[in-house]
Amino acid sequence: MISAVSPRRALSARPLALVSALSLCFLSSAALSAETQTLPAVTVTGARFASDPALAPIGATVISADEIRRAGAADVNQAIRQIGGVYGRQSLDGSPDFSLDLRGFGTNSSQNMVVTLDGVRMSESELSNATLSSIPIETVERIEIIRGGASVLYGEGATGGVIHIITRRPEANGRRGMLRAEAGQFGLRDLRAAMAQSWNGFALDASVGSQRTDNYRDHNEFALDTFSGGAQWAYQGGRAGVRYDRARQESDLPGALSARQFGENPRQANTPDDIGSLDSDRRTAFVEQRVGSVDLAAELSRRERTTRSTYFYTIEGKRMASKATYDSAQTQFSPRLRHLAQMGGVLNELVAGVDMVKWSRVTDSAYSDADATQKSRALYVRDELKFGGAHKARVAVGARRERFEKDATDARAFAAPYASKTTLNAWEVQGSVDVMPLVNLYAKAGRSYRVANVDENGYRAAPGVLAPQTSRDLELGVAYGDAALGANTRVFRHQLRNEIFYDPTVNGGYGANTNLDPTERKGVEFDVHASIARDWRVSGNWQHVLARFTDGPNAGRAMVLVPKNVVSARLAWVPGNGHSADIGFQWAGSQRFGADFANNCGARMASSTTFEARYARQIGAWEFAVAGLNLADKHYTSNAYGCNSGIYPSDGRQIKVSARYDF
Repeated sequence: MISAVSPRRALSARPLALVSALSLCFLSSAALSAETQTLPAVTVTGARFASDPALAPIGATVISADEIRRAGAADVNQAIRQIGGVYGRQSLDGSPDFSLDLRGFGTNSSQNMVVTLDGVRMSESELSNATLSSIPIETVERIEIIRGGASVLYGEGATGGVIHIITRRPEANGRRGMLRAEAGQFGLRDLRAAMAQSWNGFALDASVGSQRTDNYRDHNEFALDTFSGGAQWAYQGGRAGVRYDRARQESDLPGALSARQFGENPRQANTPDDIGSLDSDRRTAFVEQRVGSVDLAAELSRRERTTRSTYFYTIEGKRMASKATYDSAQTQFSPRLRHLAQMGGVLNELVAGVDMVKWSRVTDSAYSDADATQKSRALYVRDELKFGGAHKARVAVGARRERFEKDATDARAFAAPYASKTTLNAWEVQGSVDVMPLVNLYAKAGRSYRVANVDENGYRAAPGVLAPQTSRDLELGVAYGDAALGANTRVFRHQLRNEIFYDPTVNGGYGANTNLDPTERKGVEFDVHASIARDWRVSGNWQHVLARFTDGPNAGRAMVLVPKNVVSARLAWVPGNGHSADIGFQWAGSQRFGADFANNCGARMASSTTFEARYARQIGAWEFAVAGLNLADKHYTSNAYGCNSGIYPSDGRQIKVSARYDF
């Protein structure tokens, strides 16, 4: 499939191309003059900077590359669900990009969570998930999961939390490569290759992947081809680089089932001819520079995305096709600075920055010809103090002010054209203290926000654009232990006003997007890990969340598609003699169907328990593994949009074998 580039899109790509070219010219000479300069070591991500581990995000969950490989996670999304314990709902298109849900935001979980890749925002300005499947899992150094409001540093949509994906930095004067092949049930074929080479201050890396699968359901074939490549230079006091990521995805769409169909055969398709595709291209340039006691950094990124779909329907016995193409583009420029200084026994980190984002989408379909744009400009500042002594403590305060401009025109759409401007503010206060050896108490309070995206404003319940959603966020936690034995307990509450959500009861029962009456998310999260013997390690997570209306005619009623409890646990065996094994399970409690706003549906989506496991054998540079997903072959669903209807079945049992060669 080939899509033409419009003159407007070509013009908007020129600034990135110019900056990339200038970076290449300047940095090549800098690298050549610094032959003895080595590439920087990997450090923990702090306030949007590579930072001292002492300033790691408070209360964050970190998934390492070793954990990812030992668990056999096939992609970033799966690693977040299996190892991080994050609840995910089965994708509707057969892709690995499950909808991840931090703190019980249901069908709008993706819009209440920010995903970044090496500091660049991947979250979309439309009703779609971040395409984590386009990130080669072999390039990931670690994944950081920060739960709770984080709009000060990451802007709109960060009420549920933030997921950072950090890729590996190359080693100085080194080479590494990998070839991997995997095959399994449902026609799975997955081939991958990656290589990185560095020479003193200069490094190149590239990876390719090709995946094909028939998936669990009929008419649900999925194909994905990816490429990722980059170059970076380390020079005196800094580093810089460019990167290009490309993904091409095609899907057969089986559609939703009724309860009767699901009971008879969950693998059947209800829409045997519907298809879709997604093309994505990302270009990024970055630079980091130290000037005295100040760190300067900036990213300039351009993402272009084309989505196509063809749906079939019947009117008066005549079969009709509805085709749609969405071309969207997003440009982000994020310069920032940090001053890190020691003042007596106090370490001070001051961070300030600007985020400028321009997003646009052009629609070509039988039911919509929408042109929509969104621009945002934000200024943020955050200061953190770390005190030493017997009772180490940290205090951080921050604020953000962001201006949004939105406009859309569409003569065919249900909603009228609009143009709006709004300014939103976020703030946060955080603190932690070591009350005794191995015991840390911490607290977070703040205000976060999100704005309605183009799809939500395009089909709304009332005239005028939807009001911004705001949340008052509060979290209290206690952390105990070290790498060998530890636990973390968090109590949280999010009080939301004007929550943006699809309400099936409005618009004469046809449903539309609207601002809900006041709602809340509150609950408890518990994480634990332990080395129970020399070769054995266990970890677990529990999330208990109440998602409900707090005012209006629905006061006290539960929000839909939110399990009250999710429990995950893993057991790993790593004897160090070439053998390794990993087994895990996740249990999700029952939840209300997607249309059950009145909480009067006579049934609920059943709870489910799934198991997965992997055994691997290392022989020299080779690794051979066998893995299984949903080993008990549980027939369940995580998506159902009607009362006992509109059901999308989740995957059944799948066994896979793989071989990997490292060089």
